[in-house]
Amino acid sequence: MTQTATASTASPHRRPDAWRAKYGPWAVITGASDGIGRAFALAAAESGLNVVLVARRRPLLEALAAEISRLYGVEAQVVAADLSSPNGVEQVVSATARLDVGLLVACAGYGTTGRFTEADLTTELDMLMVNCRAVVEMAHHYGQRFAQRGRGGVVMMGSLLGFQGVPMSAHYAATKAFVQSLAEGLHLELAPLGVDVLSSAPGPTRSGFADRANMQMGMADQPETVAKSTLDALGRTVTVRPAFVAKFLGYSLGMLPRGLRSRILGRTVASMIRE
Repeated sequence: MTQTATASTASPHRRPDAWRAKYGPWAVITGASDGIGRAFALAAAESGLNVVLVARRRPLLEALAAEISRLYGVEAQVVAADLSSPNGVEQVVSATARLDVGLLVACAGYGTTGRFTEADLTTELDMLMVNCRAVVEMAHHYGQRFAQRGRGGVVMMGSLLGFQGVPMSAHYAATKAFVQSLAEGLHLELAPLGVDVLSSAPGPTRSGFADRANMQMGMADQPETVAKSTLDALGRTVTVRPAFVAKFLGYSLGMLPRGLRSRILGRTVASMIRE
C-alpha cells in the first residue's frame, strides 16, 4: 500500500529516503499505546520507518498498527510487554531479533506525585524498573546492535523535572535525572560509532501521564509536537526541550539557582495534584 491516505507533514530533516538510510528500516517504540509514545510511532511511520509497537495493552497497539499501515503503508508489529516485569525487555529483544532495527525510542514511563514517605513502595519500585532499568537494558542491547551496523539512533525521554530535585515528585524527578545523565554520556560515547543519542526533556504534555500521576494540567504541549520536535533534533544535539511550554519553562527556570528551581517546581507540582 502506498502513502496516499494523508499528506506528509514530516520535516525535511526526516525525508523518508534519508531516514531509512540512517535509522531504518525498523524502529522500536516503547510506551506506544497512547500519549507521546503513540505520537512517536506515527511520526516514525510518517518518516518511512516500519515500527515495532511496545506497551502492555495489546488491543490499543493492534488498533494503532492497523492505523499506521493504512495511513503510511509501512509494516507495524505489536509486542505486548510489561517493562516493569523482569522479562519485559527480553520479550522485546526476542521479538526483534530478526529485524534490522535502527532506531529505539524509549518512551515507556510514568510518574507519581505526593510525599515520598507516604507513597506505595511497590508502585515506586515498578516506576524505577520502567523509567530506569528497562531504559538501561534496551539502550545496552540496541546500542550494541547499532554500533555493529555503524549507524542508528536512541531517543530517551527525560523531563524538565530531571534537572533538579523536585519535592512532591522526588522519585520521578530522580529517575529522569538518571535518564538525562545516561543520555549525555552515551551521546559522546556512541557518536564515533555512528550512533546518535538524544534526551528529550518535555514539560507538561497532554497525555495519559497526568491521569496516572494524579495531576491536572493547565498549560501543556501536545504529544504530536513533542514527538516531531524530538525526532527533528535527533543527530543535531544531545538534549532537546520540545515544543513551546518545554522551551519557555526550561529556559526561564534555567537562569535560576538549582535550589530555587527545586522550590518553584515543588510548589508547582503540589498545586497540580488532584485532591
